[in-house]
Amino acid sequence: MPHPSAFSALVDAILPNITEVTIEAYQADDSWHLVDVREDREWLQDHLPQAKHLSRGILERDIEARFPDKHTPILLYCAGGARSALAAHNLQLMGYTCVASLIGGYKGWVQRQLPVVQD
Repeated sequence: MPHPSAFSALVDAILPNITEVTIEAYQADDSWHLVDVREDREWLQDHLPQAKHLSRGILERDIEARFPDKHTPILLYCAGGARSALAAHNLQLMGYTCVASLIGGYKGWVQRQLPVVQD
């Protein structure tokens, strides 16, 4: 299902201002702290290995408790990359200096038939 046009325009407007990381680059660099920003119901279904969960609704409120060092490398993902891009933008506004969005997100991971965790 395509995103509404205003939402897509918002995401497109912030993409030049954030860093995006490919799945392959993430797999080659173990310095990233992977954070799933999807909704609770999405997280509970399954998620990427090593991920921590801070849904988009609470991310900005709780990020400093989870990652007080604003130089921590944080890689965000959602279902396809739009919500994580918006989240990355907001964390940059909050002073986080090494934050990125995973290109393709959960869907890209699953399309590559990479493992997921089911709790």
